[in-house]
Amino acid sequence: MKHTILFLLALLALLTSSCGGNKGTQSLQSTDTATVQDTARRQIITHPDTTFNKDSAFIVVSKRDLTLTVYAPVGGDTLAIEAFPVCMGKNKGDKQSSGDMRTPESPSGQPFTITMIQDASAWKHDFGDGRGSILAYGHWFLRLKTPFNGIGIHGSTNNENSVPGRASEGCIRLLDKDIITLKEHYARVGMLVIVKGEKQGLLPFEEKCMER
Repeated sequence: MKHTILFLLALLALLTSSCGGNKGTQSLQSTDTATVQDTARRQIITHPDTTFNKDSAFIVVSKRDLTLTVYAPVGGDTLAIEAFPVCMGKNKGDKQSSGDMRTPESPSGQPFTITMIQDASAWKHDFGDGRGSILAYGHWFLRLKTPFNGIGIHGSTNNENSVPGRASEGCIRLLDKDIITLKEHYARVGMLVIVKGEKQGLLPFEEKCMER
């Protein structure tokens, strides 16, 4: 049975103002749970076979931790359903202009959204490193609505050793297998995507729930 790691957190401030209570969400199935410690020494709860509402799931990308985490409200709490390592822009800081090799950060209270889910399995790109035009995006490109064109979440064909790390031109790279998992199980058009900066730690709703 596949076990996914679920962080016990409160619902995103954009979805609710408190650490619990979303009457429209599905409940946890009856199942055994186990408390463990994650790498940041926080207590988290693992729930095998957790039922969640895909339509209310959202994404948080941490440029500091180089992770993409899918969250969803479940049974009055917000749980981290699954997390993936990512590769971010070569240069740190918020994107200021096209070509600056930075990944844009979403302003507070204004998450990005997925506007298109495109088959990118045949897409090529020339990175200017002597390899020429090569397959580079994995199977899927999740296009994001940001102030800059061409930003998305995609795979890392021919660049998988860059994940996790900082080597992209501004997009968010996942391993090829992970972009498939993200698309097949979680992603949807209209999904909210929060991208946190390098100096940004836990969001307010995360801090509240870590105190519980």
